[in-house]
Formats: sequence, C-alpha cells, structure tokens
Amino acid sequence: MQPDKPLDGKVALITGANRGIGLAIARRLATLGASLSLSARDGNRLEAVAADLRKTGVKVAAISADLMRSQDAATLVPKTEQALGPIEILVNNAGVGSFVSVQDATERDWDEMLDTNLKAVFLLTKAVAPGMIQRKSGHIVNIASLAGKNAFAGGAIYCASKWGLLGLTQCAAEDLRAHGIRVSAVCPGSVNTEFSPHGNKDPRKMLQPDDIAHAVAMIVTQAPQSFISEVLLRPTQKP
Repeated sequence: MQPDKPLDGKVALITGANRGIGLAIARRLATLGASLSLSARDGNRLEAVAADLRKTGVKVAAISADLMRSQDAATLVPKTEQALGPIEILVNNAGVGSFVSVQDATERDWDEMLDTNLKAVFLLTKAVAPGMIQRKSGHIVNIASLAGKNAFAGGAIYCASKWGLLGLTQCAAEDLRAHGIRVSAVCPGSVNTEFSPHGNKDPRKMLQPDDIAHAVAMIVTQAPQSFISEVLLRPTQKP
C-alpha cells in the first residue's frame, strides 16, 4: 500500500454514484487508490461517469440498479465482487425525497422513500456483511441527513426514512463491530445538488458534494483501533 494511496487494492461500492454527492465520493475514493463499483438507476449517465473515471486509470464497474426493487439490491453485491473482488467499503448514498405535508403525502411517496432510503440500505448491508465478517474487515458508510435529527414542515416521510436510517446504522454498528466491521453515518445539512430543495438559499454558502466526500474519506482511512460512528456536517455560514 502506497502512503498516498491508503485504499490501494480496496473495492468500494457506491450507490447513487452518477451525480452529486455519490459522484464526489467516487472521485475522492479513487484518488485514494480504491477500485470503484458505481450504481445508479440511469444506466447511460452512469456509464458516461465510469468512462471518464477510467480515463484517469481507475478500475471501475458500472452496474445499473433500481434499489426500490429488492432483486436489484440483492444482485448488486455479487455483481460487484464478480467484476472487482471482495468489497471493503460500501457507501449507501442513493436516496430520494418528496417534500409534502403528511396530509398530502401518498402511500407511493412512503414506499418510494422508505424502500430507497432505508430498506435498500438494510438489504445491501446484509449482502456485504458475510464476506466482511469472514475477512474481519470492512466499512459501511450510510449517507443520512440532519433531517434524521430535526423535524420540519413537509418532511414527514423523508425525516422518517432518515431517522430510521440512523437507528439502523447505530444498531448495525453494534452487531458488526466485534467482527472488525465499522458502520458509520454522515449527516449533512442542505447540499448544493440537484436533489436538495434550495428555495431562497445561497448555493455558494451551502455544503458542497466535496464536503461530504471529505467526511467519507476521513471515515474509511481511520486507524483500525477506532471508528467514527457519526459525522454532522453544517455550512460555516447559514445559506
């Protein structure tokens, strides 16, 4: 392992990786030497992103998946391992949001957000856990949100999914830490991406995708005798 490439030889699976936060995380882990398995629903855009990364010498697998479908989530891990090898790092970044009042929200809103933001994380964690347990090593990083700690009007279902994600993260960390597996959550506030509802916020004062990528890189390069269980990210100035 090269000192400037602490993830050399490691495989990282990143969901929601074709834009925004996921793409920034992919680029940052690539600079640290990781091979990348990138997943997203938009296969064309995903392959374009993968092609750009390959030009820089990074080993990349692009695997299109809709994590609302249990079968897609179930096959993502074996497809990654077939293409690149055992997974050392799983970054559960894929997420959706529909910001409407609880009285106007639909059952479809509920199913879409809970299946993507929470159930898919559970399924992927279960899928990578056996191999990580066998190797006694691994990182699972869940991109949560400050919405998992704070309530706001119009956020009922989204907040429920992120509160649930933090509970899942903390319990999984307790279940897996004895096996050398570290499970962490990154909780950003509003990030300047296509996903976040910006309203009247100044995008220059908002968190940027690279801020979240920096936090993930810090977590997965932590010394082996400890782990960072949770990171809360806020902008220096309120946008």
